[in-house]
Amino acid sequence: MPSSGYGFVQPNDPNQLKGWLNNRPVSVLIEADQNIFQSYSSGVISAFQGCGASLDHAVLAVGYGNIQGQDAFIVKNSWGDGWGQGGYVYISTDGSANNGAGVCGILGQPVIPQ
Repeated sequence: MPSSGYGFVQPNDPNQLKGWLNNRPVSVLIEADQNIFQSYSSGVISAFQGCGASLDHAVLAVGYGNIQGQDAFIVKNSWGDGWGQGGYVYISTDGSANNGAGVCGILGQPVIPQ
């Protein structure tokens, strides 16, 4: 059945985003213009690495888990398999970063089809 629109996951709440990710991928907006994101190749992007919350890029959160000892969202980027880890990036689930918007702003505007 085709989607009839979209809705927003409650912003600034990592547990809400995780809950939706248990059922389906979620479209999220992030800040991708920072060097930490542009040059990402491995590991988990965390709050202390300087990724802000000026949302400028849509990506797809596909899950979450413990990556190298850190809780992280698993995010598919649209820049192809040659970027990041086969086209994916791990972004910390830290909800305290960027005044609640999360690392790279990932918690600021999660969107789901309805």
